[in-house]
Amino acid sequence: VQLQASGGGTVQAGGSLRLSCAASGRTFSSYTMAWFRQAPGKEREFVAAITWSGGSTRYAESVKGRFTISRDNAKNTVYLQMNSLKPDGTAVYYCAASYRPTMAIIDPEYASWGQGTLVTVSS
Repeated sequence: VQLQASGGGTVQAGGSLRLSCAASGRTFSSYTMAWFRQAPGKEREFVAAITWSGGSTRYAESVKGRFTISRDNAKNTVYLQMNSLKPDGTAVYYCAASYRPTMAIIDPEYASWGQGTLVTVSS
């Protein structure tokens, strides 16, 4: 599956953004999908994941209650709604796809990656 992330931009602290990740291929609904992010000078980290049906989600503690992951299998798209953004949310955000049904939080579990979209949160 090929992934294309979009929706990044610059927002003030406390603001909101919605990221989208469009997938190609007819098997999108079979994949567990996730968002990761990489801040300048830091390693890439897990943000959120969602099962193929959308019935279960998982979040990093740092974004729980502020970010929401969702998917529309009819549109082959996964979303990340980010509210109450903080300056430490500045990062390149990547979407990723996995054949595994578990919502893994580590990179190697995901076989396909989008190109990333930059989010900048100003204080």
